[in-house]
Amino acid sequence: MAPKILFVLTSHSALGNSGKKTGWFLPELSHPVAELEGKAEIIVASPLGGEAPLDPNSVEPYEEDPASIRLLNELSHLYKNTSKLEDWVGKEDEFAAIFYVGGHGPMFDLATSTTSIALIKSFYESNKIVSAVCHGPAAFVNVKLSDGSYLVDGKNLTAFSDEEEVNFGTAPYMPFKLEMSLKEHGAKFTAAKELYGEKLVVDGKFITGENPASARAVGKAIAEAL
Repeated sequence: MAPKILFVLTSHSALGNSGKKTGWFLPELSHPVAELEGKAEIIVASPLGGEAPLDPNSVEPYEEDPASIRLLNELSHLYKNTSKLEDWVGKEDEFAAIFYVGGHGPMFDLATSTTSIALIKSFYESNKIVSAVCHGPAAFVNVKLSDGSYLVDGKNLTAFSDEEEVNFGTAPYMPFKLEMSLKEHGAKFTAAKELYGEKLVVDGKFITGENPASARAVGKAIAEAL
């Protein structure tokens, strides 16, 4: 029987007060799905359930990417019919891993979702794989463990860097600085040498990737950890 992985998508679709749309970022779902398909059963959830908003800006750059084309054309049910995150609270024993897809949306909802925070704590303390890519680690920022310490305290990890956020032009619309907040809570943060370069960090069963270019590597690392 294939192990089950809980993929978590944002339900948030507005980029701060910019008037622009956001959500989850296409290759950050399509590439891990491509790596894990056939190796695990993928369950997708979001805070509100139903259709999780795809960042429209993430489609055109990947219109010739096979994994992204397949997700949009053949696997759209994965993000158009998500379960509610709260449905999985207390059911971590059914899963081998939890994975947070990036995009700017998680900065606005998953970072402060009490349901998500409880799930991550439960998965981590049950010795499950806990993973995320790009802005997905926003979901880890406010997670505290049973001993009162922050989950990320002392962890080797990566995420979309503050320098990348500024360069991408989205820093003014973010509710907080992701890299800075992770560091403030004790994370040992590392980034790729070049902006938007691939960066994977594996710290035991804690797996993070920096940006869209790192999503496939995260998928492979989860597959190996399974």
